[in-house]
This record gives sequence, structure tokens and C-alpha cells, in this order.
Amino acid sequence: MTTLQNPEIWEKTGRWSDETIDVWFKTKLKNGRELGLGTTHEEQISNLMKNFILSYKDLPVYAYQFQTKFRNEIRSKSGIMRTREFVMKDLYSFNLDYDGLDKFYEEVALAYTRIFERFGIADKTYKTFASGGSFSKYSHEFQTISSAGEDIIYIDEEKKIAINKEVYSDEIIKELKLDKNNLKEEKAIEVGNIFKLGTKYSENLGLYYKDKNGEEKPVVMGSYGIGPARSIGTVVELFSDEKGIIWPESVAPFKVHLISLQKNEEAEKVYKKLIENNIEVLYDDRDLKAGEKFADADLIGIPYRIVLSTKTLENNSVEIKRRNENEVRIIKIDELINILK
Repeated sequence: MTTLQNPEIWEKTGRWSDETIDVWFKTKLKNGRELGLGTTHEEQISNLMKNFILSYKDLPVYAYQFQTKFRNEIRSKSGIMRTREFVMKDLYSFNLDYDGLDKFYEEVALAYTRIFERFGIADKTYKTFASGGSFSKYSHEFQTISSAGEDIIYIDEEKKIAINKEVYSDEIIKELKLDKNNLKEEKAIEVGNIFKLGTKYSENLGLYYKDKNGEEKPVVMGSYGIGPARSIGTVVELFSDEKGIIWPESVAPFKVHLISLQKNEEAEKVYKKLIENNIEVLYDDRDLKAGEKFADADLIGIPYRIVLSTKTLENNSVEIKRRNENEVRIIKIDELINILK
């Protein structure tokens, strides 16, 4: 969807004002018209869906995108943790009723949990009760424990849930049947969030459908977001040591860091063999000392380091080492592909 936002639809929901959304990038054109850079896209997609949702037969609809957002953050932080320009995966649900919304909401919560399992951060990530704003009693954040986090959450380890400090109260603790003595305070990074929007946007923007009896009803909506860059930043915070990053295989930029200590035809053959077998490889054939190459490999943190030297090639072998292990093994080149696969 477009980055440039028309104030007219935002004014209908009351979110064009700087008091409601305080991170707008706005500009005034020569003709006096205002434009803003999209911070999120609930208004735009609701307006768009008026062209596609007319009848109960058109529902449900689930639309998502990966798109650049702009937010004039007062405190940008840690490179990719909190930025003014970032990519978001945003998903919007459109249902006939609240039962449909509730069912899909739980499906997304489960899907998000699986995503964070793939990232390797699920054991430190908690579904966290947070403010629902003007939409519902609660929303849910996915918060990952980290000393680099900006949020404070209170965790019940046994039930694997948490409460954001912003909504923490005796009433919520009682409602969730938690024991205050079992809650542990932690700093955390928000890596995802899900909201039940209800009919706020559909009513304000005229997104209605006709039911079986021909009666007009507002579409019931939900909103769901993950920031890929912030998620990667969180992975780096959790998986690193004094030498650099330790990428989990599922999200590593490459599987193999191939280091040639003497650039030659044999090294090129190994590189091509890896590529032909669809193994993603970063090939370091620079004219540098071995120590510099090894230090860079540790810094970048790709899961497997493979070293080609005159000594190993004499025996048709390579050195292989996993980034998260100290053991260095010598294996035959012919065995390399099977081991990596």
C-alpha cells in the first residue's frame, strides 16, 4: 500500500492529530494540502476493502503485506531495534462477527509462536497482556527477555504468560488467576503484537456488509504485526558472544562461511559444488592473513566455517567448525555436502 497518506481518511478515525499519533512525519504542499508518511495502515486498508467487501459471502478476508513504515521516533535505538524507517509485516483480518475474529486471533497467536520458534527465541518470548487502547480490553504483545529491552514485563514462568508494566494491576492479576509472588520482573523487546480492533475502523470509514437478511452490519477487524528487522536485532542480542554473532541456522544469512587461505582452482571447485547443491555460502577469497579471516568469520557468525588450506587440500579434505562449538574437524571433500545437508 502507498506510503503517502491522505489525511481525510485518518481524520475520520481521529488519528491524524499529533496528539493521537505523536510520531507522524507530515509535510504541507505548496497548495496547502497536507500529506503524511504511513505509520501503520489500518485506515488505508479499511478504506480499500470497501471495494471488495459488500456481502457476507465476501467474508472472511485476511490481507497482509511487507512494507516500509515511517515513525518520527524521538529516541531511535540500537541500529535496528527502534528506527524511524522500518519494514513491517502487517496483517489485517475482516470477519462477519466477533466469534470469527476470536478464532482467527488465536490462530495468529499460534502462528506467531511458531515463527519465534523458528527464530530460536521462543523459550524467552512471552505472550504478554497489554493495553487494548480504544479497541478492546487487552491486546497481546510478544515480548522477548533481553537486557537491551525497553519494556518492563512481569512473567509467570509456569503459565508462560506476562503482563506489560503499563497495564499491570491487582485487577488484571486477579482476572488472569496469577499469584503476585510468582511474577518476575524482566526487561524485554517487543517483537510482535496482535489487536482486536472490533468495528472502530469499519464504522468510521463505512466498511459494511449485507447479511443473509439484507441488513447492513459493520465488518469486525483485527490487526497483527511483526517487525522483521527488530526480530533479527533481538536474535543478535540473544545469540552472540565476545567475538560476534552466533546465527541460528533458520535465520542465518548464509549456511556456510567458506574461507580459502590460498586461492586456487580447488577452492573454486568446492565453492561451486556448494552452490550447485543449493547451499548458501559466503566465500572469503580475500588476500588477508588467516587470523583476520577467522576473526571476521566469528564476527559475522554464520553457522558453519569451512577452511581450505594447502595442507587440507593435499588430503582432499577441509576443516569444518560450527560457530557455536570449539571443535574443529577434518573431513573429506566428498563428505562435505552430505554433512551439511
